[in-house]
Amino acid sequence: MYLAVEGVIGVGKTTLVRLLQAAFEAEICLEVFEENPFLSSFYADRERYAFQTQIFFLLSRYHQQRRDIFNTISTEKNLIVDYTFDKDAIFAQLNLQGDELEMYHRVHEALAEKIVQPDLVVYLRAETSTLMKRIAQRDRPYERNMEWEYIDQLNRVYEAFYAEHQKDMPILSIDTNALDFVRNTDDLVWLENRIRQTLKLSPFQPELPLP
Repeated sequence: MYLAVEGVIGVGKTTLVRLLQAAFEAEICLEVFEENPFLSSFYADRERYAFQTQIFFLLSRYHQQRRDIFNTISTEKNLIVDYTFDKDAIFAQLNLQGDELEMYHRVHEALAEKIVQPDLVVYLRAETSTLMKRIAQRDRPYERNMEWEYIDQLNRVYEAFYAEHQKDMPILSIDTNALDFVRNTDDLVWLENRIRQTLKLSPFQPELPLP
C-alpha cells in the first residue's frame, strides 16, 4: 500500500501521516521543505523568488521520490507520505507565469514519467479561515507573514486541480473543517476506516446508507 496525504498548507497532512503510521504498520516519508534556501525570501517577495523556489522544490521532491519512496515501495512495505509529486505543479500554477511557467512544465513533465503514483491520495480540504487558524497555531517562523489572500488562492487552485483529476487518479476527499483527529480519537478512527474502505483493506466498518 502506497498512500499519499495532500492538501493546502496548514490542513494537517504531516500530523495525519504520523497518526496513521501505526494503524497501517507503515513506513512514512515526510516532505523536506525547510531546507529550501529560497523559502523565507519567497514568502517576503513571491514574484522575485518564485522560480528559484519552485525549481528547488521540484528537484528536491524528485530526488526524494526516486530515492526514498521508490526504495521503500520496492521492499513491498506499506508507505504513507505527506505530499505528492503533483503538489509542485499545483504551486507552480499559482506562483509562475509566462516563460517561467512554460519552462517549469517542461521539466516537471520529463521528471514525472519516472515517478511511481500512489494507490490512493487522501485530499484533506478546509476553508481558508480554518487553514489560517491552524497556520497561526503551529507558528513556523517563515509562515508568520503569510497572507490570507495567498492561502485562499492556493486553496482554490487545489480545489480546481482535484476536481479536474477525480477520474484520473484514486482520490479520497475529506472535509476537515469539523474534524480534530489530533484530540478526538473517534475522528481519527473514522478517517482510518474511510481509507481502509476505499482501498478495500480489512478490517473496516462499511458505512451505513443515509436514511
